[in-house]
Parts: sequence; C-alpha cells; structure tokens
Amino acid sequence: MIKKFLFSTLITLCSLTALNAQTKTKETNKLEDPDNLASQYFSQVMGVAVDATSNIKLYKFIYEWIGTPYRFGGNTKKGIDCSAFTKAIYDKVFNTTLLRNSRDIFSMVDPLPKDELKEGDLVFFKIKSTRITHIGIYLGDDRFAHASSSRGVVISNLNEPYYSRFFYKGGRILESAKKDLIEE
Repeated sequence: MIKKFLFSTLITLCSLTALNAQTKTKETNKLEDPDNLASQYFSQVMGVAVDATSNIKLYKFIYEWIGTPYRFGGNTKKGIDCSAFTKAIYDKVFNTTLLRNSRDIFSMVDPLPKDELKEGDLVFFKIKSTRITHIGIYLGDDRFAHASSSRGVVISNLNEPYYSRFFYKGGRILESAKKDLIEE
C-alpha cells in the first residue's frame, strides 16, 4: 500500500514538474517574441492600444526606430527626418512608395479631419509656417509616431498643446497616387 502511494505521488510530482516546465517555456517564449515585445511596449509604455486588429508589422517597425536621432535630410538609424521616417514606414510596412517631403506627400492623400483618422493614416503639421513642415504616422487613440526635431523618433499625442496648435490635417493615401507611382 505504501509503495503504491509513493509511486502515485512520484508520478504526480513528475507530471506537475513537466507541466510547470512547459508553462515556463511558453511564458519565456512569449516574452522573447519580438511581436509580443513591440505590443507590450506600445500598449504599456506608450499607452497605444495594440490589439488583434492592429498592424503588428507597423508597431514592430516603429519600435525598432524609437530613439533614433533626428537629422535633417537623414534616412538611416544614425539620423532621420520626419518625411524619411514616414517614407520608410510606408515602404517597409505598406509596400507603398511615397514622395520625399511632407508637402509632396500631402499631395498624395485624401485629407481627413482628426476624428476620422485610422491606424496607418498620416498626420500633417504647419509648425510656425503657412506651409506643411512636419509629418507623422497615426497609431490610434490620438497618438502618432514621428521623427521629432528635438527628440528623434518618438510617439506623441495629437492633444499635446504643441501638436494640437500646429496640427493641419490628417490624410489617407489615395489609391490613384499609389498607381501613379507604380506606373512611373
């Protein structure tokens, strides 16, 4: 009787140990998964709602560029400007070629008010100017990714007084603009 009890206890302990090891492996894999890390970063640290309908490729791309310094005319991880950052996102994430500067990119969009923006749309600013001088990628919840001249690649909120004051319009790339670039 004691042998049966000890044997069944040993089997139970081995099963629990194996199950615990499986659970830890799954948790470790989940924590090391780059897509999950990007989701956690945006959801928890930046306050951007990343869910099952979100474009994880977009968030992963931005995650990899966060902190890159601003450099006017730059287009590498050593330094990048706002339009080059936007152009890179559209190229790598949406497989769409954009023109090089924010004013030219604006000519490729259907202008939208702030309340109609969706993830992946563009946001345009007229900062201390009568013409468009800045661009970013809308992420949802009034947040957008951009290459800030003072802070490099960051996530900001459209409701921050600075961005609220200079916000011009949002925009969604026109299908005809995509076709025009393909044909050129």
